[in-house]
Amino acid sequence: MSVVDKPRRSWMIDTSPLRVTAFRRIWIGTGASFFGFQFTAVAVPVQMFAITHSPFWVGLLGVAGLIPLLIFGLWGGAVADVVDRRRLLLASSALTWLVTLGLLAQAALGARSPHLLLALTAIQSVGFAISTPTRQSIVPRIVPTAMVPSANTLNYTTTTAGGVLGPLAAGLIMGIWSTGTGVEVAYAVDALLFTVTFWATWRLPPIPPIEPDDSGEKPTAGLRGIVVGLRYLITQPVLLLSFGIDLIAMVFAMPRALFPAVAEDRFGGGSAVGWLFSAIAIGSVLAGFTSGWISRVRRQGIALVAAVVTWGVAIGLSGFAHQLWLMVLLLAVAGAADLVSAVYRQTIMQTFAPDRLRGRLQGVFTVVVAGGPRLGDLRAGGTADLTGVGASWVGGGFVAAGLAVVLAFAFPALIRYRPVPEPGDNAGR
Repeated sequence: MSVVDKPRRSWMIDTSPLRVTAFRRIWIGTGASFFGFQFTAVAVPVQMFAITHSPFWVGLLGVAGLIPLLIFGLWGGAVADVVDRRRLLLASSALTWLVTLGLLAQAALGARSPHLLLALTAIQSVGFAISTPTRQSIVPRIVPTAMVPSANTLNYTTTTAGGVLGPLAAGLIMGIWSTGTGVEVAYAVDALLFTVTFWATWRLPPIPPIEPDDSGEKPTAGLRGIVVGLRYLITQPVLLLSFGIDLIAMVFAMPRALFPAVAEDRFGGGSAVGWLFSAIAIGSVLAGFTSGWISRVRRQGIALVAAVVTWGVAIGLSGFAHQLWLMVLLLAVAGAADLVSAVYRQTIMQTFAPDRLRGRLQGVFTVVVAGGPRLGDLRAGGTADLTGVGASWVGGGFVAAGLAVVLAFAFPALIRYRPVPEPGDNAGR
């Protein structure tokens, strides 16, 4: 029996991709790993701020993660085009898990070294840079093409649900225990939950590379293979613009590096930091649960631009808030817009690119999507030291919204984009 159904007209999230066994397994593994990682994502900046008392040092965590992303995101995507993607995902996940154990060890030993935190963040970024394009390039191989938007929505909704519960739980831990003990518990939870990811990945079927098509290009994992992917990318304005508009949103309007300082200065610290780290994800989850309409939108480029503008405006307004509930509400609005933009960015990339190039383009996508927020951390932290936290937060949001509008209308290929219907189904079972 076919797993492809006639598109539903419900506004509720489409769960039909979960009937595909392989997707269900990768979905479980992704959700578990992301939920666990949120404990580390909160603990590292909190520990850094406790050691240095400087938003700039917190922002440097973004730089530490960015450089490995630039190198290994591209290389990992190229490797994903030439080896079994399941095996590559297992190996890169193992590296990430080992770094989490290292974070736990340095906290337990009371190292209090900002340089060690930067180094461990950089190594962890290597594992993330390889595993992310690998995992994302698997999705179009295991679900029918028509289900790709719904599968992406399920993945983003689940990971952002982890982004809600993880930071809240981490914030609760920080409120119950002292900072030192709290970060140790957070790292331990992340390491424990990662075992679920290994189990789910191990249960995936082999996903070897597809034989070369009529183009005659045989994928390679070296520099030549990366260059081939980049050469294809620069000839595709739709992909370039979708990457560019996401960079604008993340570099100028990601206030994450400011959360520890704002939580302490405006709201007295404690569990407030958990609410700030989870607020964007709260909005994304709510948007995901009411996302049945996403796969029915044909003007995906316009939807992407509108979502990025909404993100920037909501972030800018949230920077004015001095009540925790209001800041969380506005950040949640931004998170809802982020869910929509993320689904369309990923779907455009996955359905636009041929499978022989998909790993390499997913590598570029990973560099943009994961590297953008890290540049945003540096931008926010550095600007805050010069102009103050409020100006850095508010100004970044409104600048991002304005630049997104300018880019979209100056180069209209993205707002004109509509997906081309696939004549057949090339998904695996």
